[in-house]
Amino acid sequence: MADLITVEDPDDPRLRDYTGLTDVELRRKREPAEGLFIAEGEKVIRRAKEAGYEMRSMLLSAKWVDVMRDVIDELPAPVYAVSPELAEQVTGYHVHRGALASMQRKPLPTAADLLRSARRVVVMESVNDHTNIGAIFRSAAALGMDAVLLSPDCADPLYRRSVKVSMGAVFSVPYARLDTWPKGLESVREAGFTLLALTPDEKARPLDEAAPHTMDRVALMLGAEGDGLSTQALVAADEWVRIPMSHGVDSLNVGAAAAVAFYAVATGRPQV
Repeated sequence: MADLITVEDPDDPRLRDYTGLTDVELRRKREPAEGLFIAEGEKVIRRAKEAGYEMRSMLLSAKWVDVMRDVIDELPAPVYAVSPELAEQVTGYHVHRGALASMQRKPLPTAADLLRSARRVVVMESVNDHTNIGAIFRSAAALGMDAVLLSPDCADPLYRRSVKVSMGAVFSVPYARLDTWPKGLESVREAGFTLLALTPDEKARPLDEAAPHTMDRVALMLGAEGDGLSTQALVAADEWVRIPMSHGVDSLNVGAAAAVAFYAVATGRPQV
């Protein structure tokens, strides 16, 4: 059973995992280096725990202690009870959900590990907005994608905002980073995948014509909001595909586009 520890000093070193959560650059460097990430909210904390992530500690406002009692009773890690005001001092923002947990990261699998068993893969290039990362993972989990591959410069799926937006779906879909870009795409093709680049370019085939759900193995490539896929990535693709648009709209937010494309890729796939 975890110890419930009341903390009244925002500078208490035991709260170090939670300091400066709004400082994106600091957390982006610090969290992977220290092997931690932050889960926010009851549902996300529970999903992280269910996914097998080890908890380092929890930070709770008083009213959340009873709500999280079953989790607390199973933990060997410390639980820090604080006032909402102190939580805000430590983290840098008002913790609306009243519950935070510092979780231990797991070693990432290699791309080769994921490609052995996957059939429907998402490949992201330079997607560095944490909200978009979270939305894409949530859609990938909901719509049956098997794995996610990230270019070296993509944002961290386990950053607090990404985890929160995904509602914990980042724990459900395995992911790996490609070591090189776009050269790393060759390993995806060699594993038997057809590389489909999602782009609004008029030269691209509409998704329904391309019929990706009939293909044996598909890797759907997505680019960053605004810029889309780079020229190098487009050249590396086997085929360009697009979502047909109406009413003069030329493109969708990458999170919305991903959801539409995932449905097209996964619909009709054989059940294993």
